[in-house]
Amino acid sequence: MNVVAKDLTVLAKELMRKPEQIRNIGIVAHIDHGKTTLTDNLVAGAGMISEELAGQQLFTDFDKQEQDRGITIYSANVSMVHEWNGNDYLINLIDTPGHVDFGGDVTRAMRAVDGVVVVADAVEGCMPQTETVIRQALKERVKPVLFINKTDRLIKELKLTPEQMLERFTDIIREVNELIVKFSEEQYRNEWIVNVDDGSVAFGSAVKNWAISVPRMRSSGVTFKTIIDMTEQGQEKELAKKAPLHQVVLDMVIEHLPDPHVAQPYRIPMIWPGEKDSGIWKSMVECDPEGKLAAVVTKVYPDPHAGYVATVRIFSGRVERGQDLFLVGAKKSEKVQQVSIYKGQSRIAMDEVVAGNIVGIVGLRDAGSGETVCDPDSPIEGFESIQHIFEPVVTKAIEPKSPQQLAKLIAFLKKTSREDPTLRVKINEDTGEYLVSGLGELHINAKVENKLKEEGIDVDISPPIVIYKEGIREYTPEPVEGKSPNKHNRFYVVAEKLEDSVMDAMAKGKIKDQEVKKKDQELIDQLVEFGMNRDEVKKVKLIYNRNMLLDTTVGVGAVLEIMEMVKQSFREAMDEGPMAREPVSGVKIKLVDAKLHEDAIHRGPAQVIPAVRSAVRDAMMAAKPYILEPKQTIRIDVPSDHMGGASKEINNRRGQILEMKEERGATQIKSKLPVAEMFGFNSDLKSATGGTGFFWLIDVVYEPLPKELEHKVITQIKTRKGITGGEEKEE
Repeated sequence: MNVVAKDLTVLAKELMRKPEQIRNIGIVAHIDHGKTTLTDNLVAGAGMISEELAGQQLFTDFDKQEQDRGITIYSANVSMVHEWNGNDYLINLIDTPGHVDFGGDVTRAMRAVDGVVVVADAVEGCMPQTETVIRQALKERVKPVLFINKTDRLIKELKLTPEQMLERFTDIIREVNELIVKFSEEQYRNEWIVNVDDGSVAFGSAVKNWAISVPRMRSSGVTFKTIIDMTEQGQEKELAKKAPLHQVVLDMVIEHLPDPHVAQPYRIPMIWPGEKDSGIWKSMVECDPEGKLAAVVTKVYPDPHAGYVATVRIFSGRVERGQDLFLVGAKKSEKVQQVSIYKGQSRIAMDEVVAGNIVGIVGLRDAGSGETVCDPDSPIEGFESIQHIFEPVVTKAIEPKSPQQLAKLIAFLKKTSREDPTLRVKINEDTGEYLVSGLGELHINAKVENKLKEEGIDVDISPPIVIYKEGIREYTPEPVEGKSPNKHNRFYVVAEKLEDSVMDAMAKGKIKDQEVKKKDQELIDQLVEFGMNRDEVKKVKLIYNRNMLLDTTVGVGAVLEIMEMVKQSFREAMDEGPMAREPVSGVKIKLVDAKLHEDAIHRGPAQVIPAVRSAVRDAMMAAKPYILEPKQTIRIDVPSDHMGGASKEINNRRGQILEMKEERGATQIKSKLPVAEMFGFNSDLKSATGGTGFFWLIDVVYEPLPKELEHKVITQIKTRKGITGGEEKEE
C-alpha cells in the first residue's frame, strides 16, 4: 500500500469518529460545466493523483462509456482528507452526472450528502440543468455553495475587464440565489443563499488548477487584476501555486457546509417518516455511533472482484465486517463481507464505519437503491423512497433474439433496475415483451442497450414508445355496479377528478404514495389545506400514483375484510386505465356501497378483484375520460441568424414557443414540445441551424392530447399491446 493510501486509512479511521470533522458533499452542475475536472483537482490536492494529471485523468470517470462519450454517467465516490485551520477533515465526496438523462443518479446521491458544491460555467451561466440539480438538492434539504468555473475563458476568449467580470459573476450569483429562494422551504431561504463576501462563492478554473474567493483575496493579496495579468501572461501554473483550487474550494466546503451533527437534526424529519421521539429517531438526530443502526443505500453497482457494492449513508449506529444487517424493503438479513471507504474506483478496507459517514458495503446481495438497512433485532420504518423530479417518458420494448438467452436477459434487467430505479422494467404478458422506461433515449442506450452488448445478450429493441396517461374531465353521474364472476357480490363505485391543488402537491412531492392510517393527523391537515373536504379526507384509504381511493360506504359489515383486495383492484385499474391500458393520473375513486356474500369463501380475491377493477374502469368511462401526453419544456440556444430554422423545427412538431430573448447575438427559445414528436429532434435541430443549435430539458408535464389525435393514438397503443376490442378479459 502506498504512503498516501496508508495515511488516508489511518486518518480516516480517526476522523470518521468525529462528526464535526466530517463533510459529506456532492459536486453538481449542468453538463460540461466542469464537475469531474473540479473533482480531479480536489483529489490531486489530497495527494491521491499527480497535480499534472488533475483535470486530464478524470479520476471518477472510470466506466469505459464515460471515457468514450466524455460525460459522467454514474455518480462516483471518493474520500479525502483536508487540513483547515490546523485540523484535519474527512471529506466524503460524490461526483455526479450533469446530463439530464442521468439525473436519477444525482437524486440518489443527494440522499447520501449534506451539502453540495454547485458548479456554474462563467460563460454559460445558469443553465436548465443548474436549476434541476439545485432543485434536487433542496428537495433533500442539502445545503449549497457555489463555484463559478472556467473564469479563464472570460479573460482569454471574451477579454472582459475586472468590472465586466464582476458584473458577470453578480448575474450568475443572483440567478443561483433566485433558484435557492424559489425551491427552498421558507425556513432555509435566507439562511442558504450564497454570498461573495462570506466566502460561500468561489471563482476559478478547474482545468488550470486555480481558484479564489473574497476571503482568500483578503488574506493572500491576490486580486482580479493579478488573476487577469497572470492569465494573459501565461503564468497560470504560478497562479495555481498562489491560489490553489483545492484549498480554496475545500476551505469553503468546511466553513459553509454542515457536518452530520448539524445536518441530521433537520434532514431526518424530511427523509424518515417514522415516529418522532422514538429511540431510533433520537439516535439519528444526534448522529449517535452507539445507537441502533439506521442507514440507507443510495447506490448499488457491480465490482468485478467483489460482487455487488452498496453505497450506504449511515445515520445512526455502526457497520462492521461480519455483522448481520436487516434489509427493510427486501425483508431479509444479509451478512457484511467488507466495509470500506471510497478512493474512486478502488476502496480502502475498514474494520467498521460509524454514523455520519458514507461507506461501501459488500455482501448486501438483495439491496437496491433506496433500501433501508438496520439491526436484525431492531427493525425500523423504511426511509422515504428516493423520488426523482422527472418521470420516465421514453420506453423501448426488448426481446431476446434467442429463447435460450431469456433467463440471462431477465437477470440483467432485474440487476439494472436495482442499480438505477429510474429505469423501470415491466413485462407485457400479452406480447411477451420486456418494456424498459427511462428518462430519455440516451439513458436507455447507455445503461441498457450498450450494457447488453457488453454482456453478450443479443436482443431486438423497438423504436422508442411514448407512455401516455389517462384522466377524467368530470365525475360519474351515478354509481357504477361491478358484479363478481359468481354474481354473489356487487360493488358500487364513482370516479371524480382529483382537485388541481392536490395534484400539484403530489407533483411537488408534498403528498407521497401511502396507505393512509386513520390517525395520520398530519396528512389529514395537509389534504384539507390543499382544498379537500375534511370529512372526505377521513375516508381516504390509499394514495397511489397521484390517484386516491376512498371508502365512503356506510353499514357494509364485511368491508374491512375485503379492503386489501379493493386496494389491489384499485392499483391494477390505475396502472392500466380503461381507454388504452395506460397509467391513470389525477383520479379519485370512491367505493360508495357494496353487497357482499355472508360467507367469506364466496368473496375471495378471484371474485372481488375483477369486479372492483371493472367497476373502477367503467366509472372512469362514464366520467368523460381523456388521454394526456407527455410534453418537454426545453430551452434552445442558437445564434440569432439561425433562429428561424430552430423556430420552424418547433412548429413542425406541434411545439409551442413560450418565450424568446436575445443577448449578444444569441437567442434563447423556451418552448414546449410533445415527447412523441421529439425523437430525432437533436439531429434535425443541428441540420436546421447549421450545427449551432443546442437544447436542454427544463421540465416534463402531462397535458391533454388534442381530441383529433386521440382515436389514432389509442388505436396504435392497443395494436402494440395486443388489446382486441374494448372489453377486459376477466379471469
